[in-house]
Amino acid sequence: MPAPAHPRATPEQRGRITAELPWWALALPTVAFVLLLSLVLDPADAHAAVGRLPHLDVLAQLRQALPF
Repeated sequence: MPAPAHPRATPEQRGRITAELPWWALALPTVAFVLLLSLVLDPADAHAAVGRLPHLDVLAQLRQALPF
């Protein structure tokens, strides 16, 4: 049993692209982008690191785990 073929586009339909998106398909990514951008740009939460550096702890654990 052959699969049904796609109907050919009429000359009026060629070159036209129609896409209908619901309102939330544009609103939700926009809201998420604005919220994440505001978190990144908010300088009130930026504090200098005090104490030990975490990458040194990782290097020390790697040094202990590797057999040298």
